[in-house]
Amino acid sequence: MVFAQWSKETAQAVLASTIDKPGPVLLSLQAIQENFGFVPEAAIPLIALACNVSRAEVHGVFTYYHDFRSTPPPENMIRVCVAEACQAVGSRELVDQVEKKFGTKIGEHNLNVEIHSEYCLGNCALGPAARVNGELVGFSTVEKIGQLLKSGTES
Repeated sequence: MVFAQWSKETAQAVLASTIDKPGPVLLSLQAIQENFGFVPEAAIPLIALACNVSRAEVHGVFTYYHDFRSTPPPENMIRVCVAEACQAVGSRELVDQVEKKFGTKIGEHNLNVEIHSEYCLGNCALGPAARVNGELVGFSTVEKIGQLLKSGTES
């Protein structure tokens, strides 16, 4: 996914589409992250001003939801389902294989890959399930995951 380069002007244009809707702080944070790939620190006061709330309130919403990030994302994002149905068909083993193959642990990242566990991707019949750069993968294997990664991460 290609994200826009951060600029105050672009951020203000993004915020213009969210401030008149219910729940504008959350919607604004989501829109900023969708556009830039993360929520830069400089966006917090812009969101507060646009939504007519305090910076503390924006920061509280930002830190409450674990999907928001304050730094640019790595090139590849791997999420492996660890809910019960996927565990029953090998997701724990898949997690171990993915960690070894791509050189990072669940919840951590290196320059090219970030790996997370996720509870239920809604693909239970095709478990173990994974999501690689937003693409849902059924009957996931480390090989299938590797084929979906960008720019030479496959080793």
